[in-house]
Amino acid sequence: MVQAFSPKQKRVLTWWMPGSADCEKEAIICDGAVRSGKTMAMGLSFFLWASACFDGKQFGVCGKTIASLRRNVLSEILPKLECLGATWKEKRTENLLTVRFLGHENRFYVFGGRDESSASLIQGITFAGILLDEAALMPRSFVEQACARCSVAGSRLWFNCNPAGPGHWLYKNWILEAEQRNCLRLHFTMEDNPSLTPQIRQRYHRLYTGVFYRRYVLGEWVQAEGRVYEFFSPEMAEKVPDSCDKWYISCDYGTVNPMSMGLWGRSRDTWYRVKEFYFDSRKEQRQMTDAEYADALQSLAGDRQITAVIVDPSAASFLEVLRRRGWRVQKAKNEVLSGIRLTADLLKKGKIVICEGCSDCLREMEEYVWDLSGGSQDRVRKEHDHAMDDMRYFAATVLGEKTAGFAACAVERKK
Repeated sequence: MVQAFSPKQKRVLTWWMPGSADCEKEAIICDGAVRSGKTMAMGLSFFLWASACFDGKQFGVCGKTIASLRRNVLSEILPKLECLGATWKEKRTENLLTVRFLGHENRFYVFGGRDESSASLIQGITFAGILLDEAALMPRSFVEQACARCSVAGSRLWFNCNPAGPGHWLYKNWILEAEQRNCLRLHFTMEDNPSLTPQIRQRYHRLYTGVFYRRYVLGEWVQAEGRVYEFFSPEMAEKVPDSCDKWYISCDYGTVNPMSMGLWGRSRDTWYRVKEFYFDSRKEQRQMTDAEYADALQSLAGDRQITAVIVDPSAASFLEVLRRRGWRVQKAKNEVLSGIRLTADLLKKGKIVICEGCSDCLREMEEYVWDLSGGSQDRVRKEHDHAMDDMRYFAATVLGEKTAGFAACAVERKK
């Protein structure tokens, strides 16, 4: 039996109790580093809550697979419940676990959320609560169907996971919106697991580097697999230079999709993305006209003398509006793979720099990934790519001609 709990584990164990500062919450999400003690605390708290608050009710316990759930959760939690005085029996053919504790008896059904078809397995049943272990590995349809099953008065939702990429639906819809959903979100690090010795913690610190260190050791939601600019981290962003002697604006046009514009200034031999405009019509729930975009571009430029506006070559109507307003416009060079290769080379050499205020560009740098779904052709996933496209347009159109002898017909891709 565990002899001591960390403060964060104690909060997980007691958040549902009357008198707790968190007792009015309807859900809890514990995410963070590997080996941080969140799974054990979450599983133990879930069974204690169910036994203390309900009798004769049904609950769901879900993992990526039933085998992994039994190995990672049930094999750890059930012996600890026995030490506290609980008794249990399992019918493996029915994936049913019956637990008797504190004078109450409840049934816990075990499910695996392996793929989209798994959602049908959980339909029709009514739960008083559900535990979703490694929820980030499950399809959204399964998780949402599981949550919809919890209609008993006093029911609560329990999520536990290691982080995935920053574009993951669970991160966007639950973690970032935890307060709106009346959900308690607790972020765990290895320091929250008292069973790890300092030597073991140091081993993990040595084991990983880069984005894998940030995800597995720090527990951050960063893109780790297949990143196009895998060498780049937000810490590489710099302050805006004191002065620039030349200016460009690059644009990736969108009406339904986001519109992204970057203001580039040259200081000595380096080009800085000093400011940006980014408008997502889906998020804002309205669209902007070409005239409104042109007004936004004028605001972005301010009183600076803009050498040229580099525009997505497919944006014919926007190009025309800019010409009529007196802007010097250039259609961007739009060869994707060679443009990415050139942009990466310029970033590594410090020839182009992203400044600290360009939050959407910095965000997309971590979310812009190769399409690893198969096939022999290198291609990027058409997601989180709008600031990436306008940056590539600038690099290829303004700086590509000055990179003598540069050519690329293929780009290395992380497998």
